[in-house]
Amino acid sequence: MKNTGIWLDKDKALIVTIDGEKETLYTVASNLEHFRAHGGSGTRFKGGPQDVVQDSKYLEREKHQLKKYFKTLATEVKDSDALVIFGPADTNEKFSDELLKKHMSLSTKIKGVKKADSMTEN
Repeated sequence: MKNTGIWLDKDKALIVTIDGEKETLYTVASNLEHFRAHGGSGTRFKGGPQDVVQDSKYLEREKHQLKKYFKTLATEVKDSDALVIFGPADTNEKFSDELLKKHMSLSTKIKGVKKADSMTEN
């Protein structure tokens, strides 16, 4: 029986697998770009030129990059018998939802989705 635990955030995923007596730990990088929208006044004078920030463009790009990241993770853990997902914020819940929508066979193996702030190799 192969048990898998995934701790993930937007930067990386740490995947721990236990297969019998053998345990492995490996990291999958997300390759997500971190967007920082710049806006506001382009000059220190009142009424100067202003940049328009297109948040929807950045959010849409991030959404597509997250889907690609989740697809990569799903292929990494596809042969697991049991799966537990950990992570801060809501990335773990988004991954669980993505498995429910796109990877039904994996979603039935989810035993829990837990909040965990950080994870070390220990």
